[in-house]
Amino acid sequence: MIVYIKSSKQSSTGGKHIKNMRILHTADWHIGQRLHERQRTDEHKKFLDWLLKTIQEQKVELLLVSGDIFDTALPSSESTNLYYRFLYRLFDETDAYTVITAGNHDSARHLEAPREFLEMGRIYVVGLADDPAKCVFTFPQNNPRVAVAAVPYLSEGDLRHLSYETEAERSERYRERFKAFYADCVSAMPAELPKILMGHLFVQGGTTSDSERNIQIGGATATLASDFPEGASYVALGHLHRPQIISGNDYPIRYSGSPIPLRFNETGYRKKVYLLELSDDGTITQDEEIEVPIFKELCTVDDDEVSVLSEAMTGDWDGKYIQVKLKLDAPRVGISDEVRKAFSDRGGDVLSVEVELPEAQQGPTIPVEDMKRPEEIFEQFYKSNYDGNAPDETLTQTFSELVQMVEESQ
Repeated sequence: MIVYIKSSKQSSTGGKHIKNMRILHTADWHIGQRLHERQRTDEHKKFLDWLLKTIQEQKVELLLVSGDIFDTALPSSESTNLYYRFLYRLFDETDAYTVITAGNHDSARHLEAPREFLEMGRIYVVGLADDPAKCVFTFPQNNPRVAVAAVPYLSEGDLRHLSYETEAERSERYRERFKAFYADCVSAMPAELPKILMGHLFVQGGTTSDSERNIQIGGATATLASDFPEGASYVALGHLHRPQIISGNDYPIRYSGSPIPLRFNETGYRKKVYLLELSDDGTITQDEEIEVPIFKELCTVDDDEVSVLSEAMTGDWDGKYIQVKLKLDAPRVGISDEVRKAFSDRGGDVLSVEVELPEAQQGPTIPVEDMKRPEEIFEQFYKSNYDGNAPDETLTQTFSELVQMVEESQ
């Protein structure tokens, strides 16, 4: 579905018609992401197939992907193959140029490793932020009509010399370095060309969700909309998973959001990509949001035991992922398995059962499993708080040692 936002007539000078540049903005694919241990490969494949078809149908000339291509710094071979097969089809079946930047989930070096090879296929990847000039590209190359500053995720380390004691001092220094980096990018761009800035970061005023890593939200690496330099036409951002525009500047600063919901709490709004038409004078003459189809439905059932089991037995749950929030008067052994089976009998797949007890009995609300070892409970708790990722071996070993110390002291 395409939602019309705004448009105006194409500009012309002295009767000379100049074609507007058609640009598509997306981000935060998170290829390889798991939802409660379920692989999302099929959803990502369907999204990439849909994206390729959209690029063809909309005659897109420039694709911008603003970070978090993969969900982890070391993606599986399956995830890597999916990504490169899409890039090959993009080269083989379209005439579009593509610009890809690294996000905080990506390995900058891993993403950038085949950079020179990919450039032969009109695909430009920036992982490392070691030189602003290396982030600047112009398109099309034979007759440039737009300049792009492909800025990847900028950590405090990337901007260097951030060793101040307080967070306020670190934040101020980060913003100074951030502004200087983007200003250097703009200085490296041809003055006569419209300018698009890419980024993967948190801008104050953005709406977050649980699926963004908390350590990367706000704090020392938060910036303001006014920190971006003057003279740009559009800022194509990644990092926040809800599509949104950030106010506070003269030009649009937009998060495209993730194309698939990464958590159950991301189902309350539609996922989107954005199509722009940019004139030779930098005016956005058309701005359209294109809704991404739902490739796998995520559902939440929140009620008491009787109602939940009734919904399970009467609803259409075929092929759906389900999160159950179950209100109980008291703990009951085996209820998790009972709920899972009830939905499974109707074709559903329950990924999480969370029990809510009366306030007097209430502890932390975490998925219920029956009589697990402390290490298993710790792993389950860790995954529920860190985007489905398992704790590393060192952390698990440390926890086991702590459990042993407690048991020996009793």
